Amino acid sequence: MSFDHTRAEGAAEHERLQEAARDHLWLHFSRHSVYEGGDVPVIVRGEGAYIYDSHGRRYLDGLAGLFVNQLGHGRTDLAEAAAAQASQLAFHPLWSYAHPGAIHLAEKVAGYAPGDLNRVFFTTGGGEAVESAWKLAKHYFKLTGKPGKHKVISRTIAYHGTPQGALSITGIPGMKAPFEPLVPSTFRVPNTNFYRAPYFADDEYAFGQWAANEIATVIENEGPDTVAAVFLEPVQNSGGCFPPPAGYFERVREICDEYDVLLVSDEVICAFGRLGHMFGAERYGYQPDIITCAKGITSGYSPLGAMIASDRLMAPFLEGHNSFLHGYTFGGHPVSTAVALRNLEIFEEEKINQHVLDNEANFRATLEKLKDLDIVGDVRGDGYFYGIELVKDKATKETFNEVESERLLRGFLSKALYDAGLYCRADDRGDPVIQLAPPLICGQEHFDEMEEIIRDVLVQAQTLL
Repeated sequence: MSFDHTRAEGAAEHERLQEAARDHLWLHFSRHSVYEGGDVPVIVRGEGAYIYDSHGRRYLDGLAGLFVNQLGHGRTDLAEAAAAQASQLAFHPLWSYAHPGAIHLAEKVAGYAPGDLNRVFFTTGGGEAVESAWKLAKHYFKLTGKPGKHKVISRTIAYHGTPQGALSITGIPGMKAPFEPLVPSTFRVPNTNFYRAPYFADDEYAFGQWAANEIATVIENEGPDTVAAVFLEPVQNSGGCFPPPAGYFERVREICDEYDVLLVSDEVICAFGRLGHMFGAERYGYQPDIITCAKGITSGYSPLGAMIASDRLMAPFLEGHNSFLHGYTFGGHPVSTAVALRNLEIFEEEKINQHVLDNEANFRATLEKLKDLDIVGDVRGDGYFYGIELVKDKATKETFNEVESERLLRGFLSKALYDAGLYCRADDRGDPVIQLAPPLICGQEHFDEMEEIIRDVLVQAQTLL
C-alpha cells in the first residue's frame, strides 16, 4: 500500500493550525477550556450559502456569519471592488478630509434612509455606531441649551454592543457584570416578547401599547430634562427575535416627541435587507432621529458601520467653532466604502429586498413545522430573521433552569447542529433559542435543509430533558 503524502501533509497542516490557534489566538465570546484536547473549528472558505472547514466539510451558513453576509460567500465582484480601490487609494481618514468613496456612499445611504436622515457618520462596526449615537445625543443637547439631557433608555435583554457606552446600554446583566462599573445613567424598559407577555397576553396591540408607555413612565420618573435618547432595535435580537406589535413604534415616536427625546433605531442587524427593506424603520413605518447600522452594508466583505443622523441633529455643528470631537481611524475606510457601494448596487441589480419579501412567508412556514415538537414553544421573527424558542413544558411555557440550559445549549445543541451541517446560534442570553438569519440569497431548498437538520437535532435533544 502506497503512502498518501497529500493526506499526510494536510493532516500536518491541520495540526499546525490547531496548535497555533490554541497557543496564540484569543477567540471572541468563547470558552477556551473546551478546546483543550479538542479542535478549534477552522473555516477556510465559503461559496454561496455554504461554508467549508479545514477538513473539507460543508455547512449551511444559517447565520450569515453573524447577521452579516447578505449576498452569500465567494462574490468575486465584491472582492474585485476591494482590490480596485486598494490599488488606487488604500487609506485616508475622514478627519477633515474626504475621499470619493465616502462621499458617494454617504449620498447613497442617505437616499435610502427615511425622512431627513441625511448625515452619515462612518465607523468600522456596529458597537462604534451605537457609541457614536449616544455621544451625539449628549453633545447635541449641550449645544442646544439642554445640558442635563444625558440619560438613555433601552429594553431588557437587548444587545447594543461591547464598547463601554454601548455595553452600558445593553440590557443583558450577565454580559455587563465582568466589566462593571460601567457608564451610569442607563435605564431598562420591557421588550416586546409577546410570547411571554406579563400583561395583555391575549391582546398583542394592547401589550405593545403597554410596553411603549413604560418608556414614558421611565422618562417621567427620571425627569424629561435628563433623558436624551431611547435605543430600540426594529426586531430585538437577544432573547430570540422579538418583532414590534402593531402600533408600538407609532406610540414610541409620540412619546419621544412629547418629551424631546431622540429615537435611535439600532439596525446593526436589521438594516440592508434582513427584513426585506434597506432599513427596518421603513418596514415598521416609523421615523427615527438616528439610525445605527453596520454588518450587511458590505455583506461582510470589509468592515464598516455608520450612524445616520437627521438634519436637525447636524444643524448646531454647522455653526461657528462647533465640532463633534469624535471619530475612528478606520471609519469610512476607502476599501470598505468601495465594497459597500458595489454591495448596494448588487442589491438593486438582483432585487435582493424583493427576494426576501417574496420568500419570508415560506421561510416562516417551513420553520413553523417544528412546532409539532414538544421542545419548541415559539417561532417568531420577520424577513430572514427568526428565533425558535425552546421550552421544557409546552403547555405552561416553562423554560429551562441554568443547569439544564448549560447541558442542552452549550453542552449539546450548538455542537450537534454544527456537526449535522448547520452553522447557527443556540443562544441563552434570554430564554433558550435557536437563531436563524441566513444569507438573503437563500431559497426553499435552504429552508428545508435548515428545518430537517434542526428537527433531527431537537429530537435528540428531547431525550436529554
